[in-house]
Amino acid sequence: MTRRAAVGVLFGLLSAARLGAQDTSAIDRGVRIGIVYRPGVRPGLVVLPGRPATLDSVRAILARDLDYSDRFELITLPGGDSMHFGPAAVATAGGPRRSTGGPKTIGLNYPLFQALGADFAVETDQRADTTQIVVHDVGAGLVRRSFATRLPPLADPDFRMAVHRLADQILIATLGNAGFAATRILFVRDGKVYRIDQDGAALTLVSSSDREALSPSWAPDGNHFAYMEFAGGHGQLFVQDVRSNKRTPVYSTGTALDFTPAFSPDGRTLAFSRAIEEGTDIYTVNLKDNCCLQRLTVGRFSDNLSPTYSPDGQRIAFVSTRPGLPQIYVMAADGTDQQLFAPFDYGVTGSSNAPEWSPDGQSVAFHRDVGGTLQVFVLDVRSRTVRQLTSVGRNEDPTWAPDSRHLAFVSDRTGYRQLWVIDLETGRIRPLLQQSGARLPAWSPRIPEAALVNP
Repeated sequence: MTRRAAVGVLFGLLSAARLGAQDTSAIDRGVRIGIVYRPGVRPGLVVLPGRPATLDSVRAILARDLDYSDRFELITLPGGDSMHFGPAAVATAGGPRRSTGGPKTIGLNYPLFQALGADFAVETDQRADTTQIVVHDVGAGLVRRSFATRLPPLADPDFRMAVHRLADQILIATLGNAGFAATRILFVRDGKVYRIDQDGAALTLVSSSDREALSPSWAPDGNHFAYMEFAGGHGQLFVQDVRSNKRTPVYSTGTALDFTPAFSPDGRTLAFSRAIEEGTDIYTVNLKDNCCLQRLTVGRFSDNLSPTYSPDGQRIAFVSTRPGLPQIYVMAADGTDQQLFAPFDYGVTGSSNAPEWSPDGQSVAFHRDVGGTLQVFVLDVRSRTVRQLTSVGRNEDPTWAPDSRHLAFVSDRTGYRQLWVIDLETGRIRPLLQQSGARLPAWSPRIPEAALVNP
């Protein structure tokens, strides 16, 4: 490949934001809530209406989060408050219990909810400044778990994330699975980095400069993120604190075109792509000690870019043009043992770009050119087989949720480049952000409580 072609590939990535794959699922434009429960598919769950009305916002957010988890069939109640009794004796995992002076426990008509297809029911109640969540196991006729918390005021910027955290606790209480409700997604629009909650709310501008910003990437602690700022033909990397918005330039970057930063799982190292006159290669820098620039690849007439660490930190997947067109390669974290990772057919398979390793280590998502259109693919790390996820429109830039089951990606399936989310198990696809022009999404790890404050 000539230098001009290689530079074309590089800037094509920067402007078009990585590459694609294929799906056959229908577009799901809204929240699916129904009264029909299909045994053996997903358990039925109902978020009960009740008092006080001030908890309506809490219940609405919880219901949406639990629906977006794609692990339940949500059920609506035609009877509202008439569907449950007042304070009464209920069974718990530890035996019978009656209401005491503590948070109120509501007795439920379990046979009725069973008839409606509910396996679980979630109640919310308010006592003074404490919000009480009670999770009922309808089939067993007992309280599975209850927990109390003090939520921030409704107008507080941390209110929504606090409720998202409750949804994750409900998921653990019912199915034992950690959810992704308390997460956020970074993306680029109009040359600036924005942040949005996983349910599509709380859109916030987070890049701190008027200069063009690209390539956002989350640190594993959820308290920081990195991105590239482009100016004067150079790309400078910055690490920014979520709480204070204070940003720190990354050591040794800014004199070349540095982009696509990726944190190591322990957060000590940042891998990135550097484009210079001789080619594009992958480097690492020690963030903890602010030193020790190391070059991992040497192009020799090919370009190497877009690194992504395996969860154990032992390997890095990346893009290389050494086969002619960009394809997905893998190497040890020290740059040794470089080899083809995602199989392709010479002369048939198009360019592959934008790899991201799943949090469970079992898959790598990327996008690939299929007949001139980008589509999202997933590589099985163990078998090294690939499967195509999308087929409607142009789809690119996949990024994993912490559950390794959901992916956010960019799609123009409605005629505009928007953010979408796909569940790999059910095939459900939903819009995340209706506004157009989104690029380069990056899904956060679960946000720790220390990172909730928005200054």
